[in-house]
Amino acid sequence: MTEAKTFGYVRVSTKDQNTDRQIVEMDKLNINERDIFIDKASGKDFDRPQYQALKAQLRKGDLVYIVSLDRLGRNSDAIKKEWEEITKKKGADIVVIDMPLLDTRKYKDTMGTFVSELVLQVLTFMAQSEREKTLARQAEGIAVAKAKGKHLGRPQLNLNTLTKQQRADLEANYTAWKAKEITGVRFMEILGLKKNSFYKIISEFEESK
Repeated sequence: MTEAKTFGYVRVSTKDQNTDRQIVEMDKLNINERDIFIDKASGKDFDRPQYQALKAQLRKGDLVYIVSLDRLGRNSDAIKKEWEEITKKKGADIVVIDMPLLDTRKYKDTMGTFVSELVLQVLTFMAQSEREKTLARQAEGIAVAKAKGKHLGRPQLNLNTLTKQQRADLEANYTAWKAKEITGVRFMEILGLKKNSFYKIISEFEESK
């Protein structure tokens, strides 16, 4: 009979986010590095390469650690489906490190299983609700900003947004540039502008003269 194995699952939402905190927790449990599966992907669904690779390896009696429930996922229905597939169909156990009640090794009797599943349902619902609230707040903020006429993202660069120094340098060097006494590249360096922005500013400056 194959010996049961212990795995760790780590997830962050984007490639820029750091996994160190979660990996430190896995190291404390002496989980072999090759048995820690790491995804840098959204938790909106379970179509993640490392999660799927982990699930494919799971056998009856194996154990999976995750730091917190939202590292597993964010959609309550999907989390419950995956939880059931791992614990009931595959016969593996799951431990959520920051939520001791979610340790399927402890709840093998009927009442214990009921309590564990109830806690799971409440937490997954709360995680999804918080996610939905965050998205709603973001959408409301964008709508309010648009209603106030605010530009979202990088500020629009134009003649009026130049600094006093840029404006002075533009006026001081424009004639020399037109007379080909300085190159366009040099003029761009003086103003600190890229090519597209430079010609846009020049066009506005000439129209304002």
